[in-house]
Amino acid sequence: MTEHEQLLTNLKYLKMNEMTNHLDETINFINKNNLSFTEGLIKLTNYEIDHKEASMIKAMVKVGAFPHTKEIKDFDFSYQESINKDQILEFTSHRFIHQNENLVFIGSSGVGKTHLATSIGISAAKKRISTYFIKCHDLVAQLKKAKLENRLEDRLRHFTKYKLLIIDELGYLPIEPEDSKLFFQLIDKRYERRSTILTSNINFSNWDNIFIDPMISNAILDRILHHSHVIQIPGKSYRLKDYFSED
Repeated sequence: MTEHEQLLTNLKYLKMNEMTNHLDETINFINKNNLSFTEGLIKLTNYEIDHKEASMIKAMVKVGAFPHTKEIKDFDFSYQESINKDQILEFTSHRFIHQNENLVFIGSSGVGKTHLATSIGISAAKKRISTYFIKCHDLVAQLKKAKLENRLEDRLRHFTKYKLLIIDELGYLPIEPEDSKLFFQLIDKRYERRSTILTSNINFSNWDNIFIDPMISNAILDRILHHSHVIQIPGKSYRLKDYFSED
């Protein structure tokens, strides 16, 4: 076995697939550019690192359970002129996550709340910030089921572990008083420890209609809004723009 064959065998044994695939071209590059052993090794190992980083990012995005893979670049800011594009881009720096702050998107159906929340979440996941997306109705249903099965604390810990939790469509369905208490427990556990993004079609003054119990509603609002950025979107629905566009 030649030295080259031995090196290939070693790399395959170590499961360095990208280094194996790029070995010959790297050797040629080293010889052509008269690189040192260290420089050549850095170039070769970078192939493996880049591949593993890409795979890890892909896995983080998959774990996030996002409803789509639309990013900020896919959002039509010209259609929703009320949105401050610079502010949204600032959120993708993830400073609000590092400071345990919340984002709340308020607006009617179809204005882009979920798109923006998801895009910010995907940008966080790509930076290996643990992120999870869930519809409010599904979240409450999981907490309710966990309580019935005497494993509520485990489920609360599960949703608390994410550095960024996106709760979508808060307010589309009312939440029963007992279930509101479960939702409060989660918000309370995340308060000042983790960041949460919420989207809702209901203004804060009407959140009593969501949670039924005014005391619980106020307690939830207090914790969500204490360290938060509120983005009001009074614009038109994306979903209807093609139906009402002028010829």
